[in-house]
Amino acid sequence: MRSKVIFLSITLMVLGMAVFAQGAEAGASAEGTAVWKYIAAALAVGLSCIAGGIAVGQIGAAAMGAMSENPELSGKALPYAGLAEGICLWGFLVALLILIF
Repeated sequence: MRSKVIFLSITLMVLGMAVFAQGAEAGASAEGTAVWKYIAAALAVGLSCIAGGIAVGQIGAAAMGAMSENPELSGKALPYAGLAEGICLWGFLVALLILIF
């Protein structure tokens, strides 16, 4: 099931790129670059937030299971959740750099 979802999402991305590539003209380099900058920034934020959400969900489930057996582990699980949330922050920073430069 998971491989089908990954295959479908990659297929949709490739088809989406093909649609945008057909609309681009040879002489419109400035407009085409601006469009691709926005698409790249959206992909950077979107994919990093999806990956961060998956990571936080799995870490949170494992931390709750560990805390149910040993309540002293709650402080040790918190930094791992913070590291997983940092993935979203890095995606946002990459998107800002794409849009600025």
